[in-house]
Amino acid sequence: METETQIPSEVQPGILATALKAQLAGARAAGLDTQQLLLDSGIDPVRLDDADCRIGREKVASLLRREWDLLGDESGGFLSRPWLPGTFAMMGHALLSSPNLRRALARSGRFVAMVCDDLHIKLVEDGEEARLLIHHSNRRQLPNQIFVESIAVIWLRFFSWLIDRTILLERVHLAFPPPDYGEDYSDMFPCRHYFHQRETCLVFSTRYLQMPLVRDEQQLGEFLARAPECLLTQYKSDNSYTGRVRRMLQQQDTVENLSLDGVAARMHTSPQTLRRRLKEEGNSWQDIKDSVRRDMAVYQLKQQETAVAEIAERLGFSEPSAFNRAFKKWTGLAPGAYRDKYRNNAGR
Repeated sequence: METETQIPSEVQPGILATALKAQLAGARAAGLDTQQLLLDSGIDPVRLDDADCRIGREKVASLLRREWDLLGDESGGFLSRPWLPGTFAMMGHALLSSPNLRRALARSGRFVAMVCDDLHIKLVEDGEEARLLIHHSNRRQLPNQIFVESIAVIWLRFFSWLIDRTILLERVHLAFPPPDYGEDYSDMFPCRHYFHQRETCLVFSTRYLQMPLVRDEQQLGEFLARAPECLLTQYKSDNSYTGRVRRMLQQQDTVENLSLDGVAARMHTSPQTLRRRLKEEGNSWQDIKDSVRRDMAVYQLKQQETAVAEIAERLGFSEPSAFNRAFKKWTGLAPGAYRDKYRNNAGR
């Protein structure tokens, strides 16, 4: 499943009731009276049975805080060893001295390993592509999809805040089927979505990893004082020129269908202005095009039987050898070797 359409978070009317209902699975399993919890948070429990109903973000934040306090667990009952209140804040303080995003993400993985036994977060770099793997062994045997997705969203938004840059995802892989609240995925993950995968991971460009953390202790304290409200929406709405250009290219069968001039015309600006805006955001037309090409190439190599030469042609490469060189730069492997590695791993 792929999703390119994004609704800016500031116009989202609230959290879908189906998502909130799924989130309460851990609390119910821990013996908490979730009906009373909802009432105490100003939410009519009957509303959770309405698939199209949305609950205001402030009420959801109030419910989450109350749930965590009653359980003494910031994981909402999904972990075998609770995250005691203040665990996430302690991790935030431990990350501030990291020189860049790479070290901060690696440090967060080590921190998580120290405080719980069944959640694992790991940063993997392949060529120009970074993957943040999130695995929950689910020892309590709960319907845990919403928990894993929430961890992914929290890491994406919190670390974007730490570097004061929206980390633009290439794609997200989910080791789950599409959920009932799938219409909110464009808000959760503004990129392509692939379900039924072997692992859950966020995929983004390694160029973000060298970016420095720019927050201090005071700013972190103010951020934490607004949690979890500040984590229920994107760090910054992705109305950037980079994000808009990416979405236009992703909607094409062939990247070469759109030129810089064509994209600029759609955005009611000049090519010169668009180039300047992208440069101000730390990107270029070629960088974005290569990013989308890489995403399309990986998808076609994994999911389809399309010949490498045909993939190269679809992506606008003049000859397969040029595509081979580019793909090896992106991922560290030639296209054929990448496909073989994926198939061998899938067969295990």
